[in-house]
Amino acid sequence: MADVRLLIAGREYIVTCKDGEESRLHTLGAMVDEMAREAGGSSGGLNESRLLLFSALLLADKLHDSKNGSVNGGTTAQANDDPALAQALVALEKLAGRIESLADRLEE
Repeated sequence: MADVRLLIAGREYIVTCKDGEESRLHTLGAMVDEMAREAGGSSGGLNESRLLLFSALLLADKLHDSKNGSVNGGTTAQANDDPALAQALVALEKLAGRIESLADRLEE
C-alpha cells in the first residue's frame, strides 16, 4: 500500500491506495481540489465538512450530466469509447459518495 499526499483547497490529506494507483489518485485529487475551490474552499468561508459536501455535490452534478450526455464536448460518448475515462467516472461517483458520507459524519 502507498500513501499519497493530496492538497485539497489548501488542506493536506494523506490517503492510502494500492501500489501503482498513486498517479490516478493524484489526478482524482486534483479534480476534487478544483471542485473544492469552485465551492469556495479557498476563501475559507466553509468549514471542512461543508466544503467536502459541496465538492461532492459539484462532482456528482458533473457525473450526472455526463451520464445523461449533457456535458459539452461529448464526455459520455468519449467514456463509451475510452475505458479509462469510464473508470474515472465510476471512481468519481464512488468518491462523491464517500465524501458525502464523511461530511455527514463530520457534521454529527
